[in-house]
Amino acid sequence: MNFLMQTDNLALIALLIVSGSALFLPTLSTLIGGKGLSPTEATILINRRKAAVLDLRDQEAFKAGHLPGAKHIDAAGLSVAIEKLKLDRNNPLILVCETGHQSRKASSEVKKLGFTEVASLDGGVQAWKAAALPLVK
Repeated sequence: MNFLMQTDNLALIALLIVSGSALFLPTLSTLIGGKGLSPTEATILINRRKAAVLDLRDQEAFKAGHLPGAKHIDAAGLSVAIEKLKLDRNNPLILVCETGHQSRKASSEVKKLGFTEVASLDGGVQAWKAAALPLVK
């Protein structure tokens, strides 16, 4: 009888650890790489909270089509380019690239500049196109 109770407790403890990890991992990835937004979430943030959108792709890709209101900046000189724009550090900032990888990496650098809310568009411009959202040329 005592052995069965210990086994039940071990199963409950294992379940607690697994479920706790599943809840914590998204938070951990957000802390490490910045918040990722779906195209719908990005649209809401842009429209309701006046989020600034910075496009990290090269100039040719930007000219071929970018998110409405996006500003092109050179990813190599990210901090200098952001300082020149004189953006409000209390407003949300969305970083965009082609696939979302470059913008997610850049978000930690932008946070160091004092921005309180920095996010990356998950899937980048490719996800934006896939969601049939408009691009500006």
